[in-house]
Amino acid sequence: MQVDVLNSKGAKTGRSIELPDEIFAIEPNDHCIYLAVKQYQAAQRQGTHNTKGRAEVKGSSKKLHKQKGTGGSRKGNIRNPLYKGGGAVHGPHPHLYGFKLNRKVKDLAKISALAYKARESKIVVVEDLQLEAPKTKDFATILNGLKGENRKSLFVLPEYNTNVYLSSRNLPGTKTVVLSDMNTYDLINSQVVIFTESAAKMFNEEPATAEA
Repeated sequence: MQVDVLNSKGAKTGRSIELPDEIFAIEPNDHCIYLAVKQYQAAQRQGTHNTKGRAEVKGSSKKLHKQKGTGGSRKGNIRNPLYKGGGAVHGPHPHLYGFKLNRKVKDLAKISALAYKARESKIVVVEDLQLEAPKTKDFATILNGLKGENRKSLFVLPEYNTNVYLSSRNLPGTKTVVLSDMNTYDLINSQVVIFTESAAKMFNEEPATAEA
């Protein structure tokens, strides 16, 4: 797959880069994408919800009245779930929602997401950015030239760049990540994926299948 390299203004530089077909031209696996996105969203849940059972709420443990002879129903203590202030029955308790997903499934999910973006022509390669200082306005101008300002965009760098990260973090709908941290959810959630030239070249240097 051949992709033109654009400059920061969105114009062609005359260079192009070859993206490997074994990543960007495969037949996507929808089920793997579903599992990867489900795992990502499940891991975001805090799972801190909690309720108190009858052994945890305040109240006397004394039996309210004798078992027989009152003409009423049998009763234990006032912490009975049937009474106001009693313990909750089968209520939620803190736990993790995350689940394990095999590495090959996660890798296939990410490759499938990239293949969808390539099929829909939503992959852009821009020459490496050199920002002298963090400035949101400058980064917004670059995105506008790449037609990514008004769309959810995922900006992918080969390594962490402080100026680029600080310039992009205040822009709504824009997320900047390092290639090694790119995940399936971010790819699916974006409308355009923008790779810097150095990040795109890494696909030909080594398999870009590591997922956080």
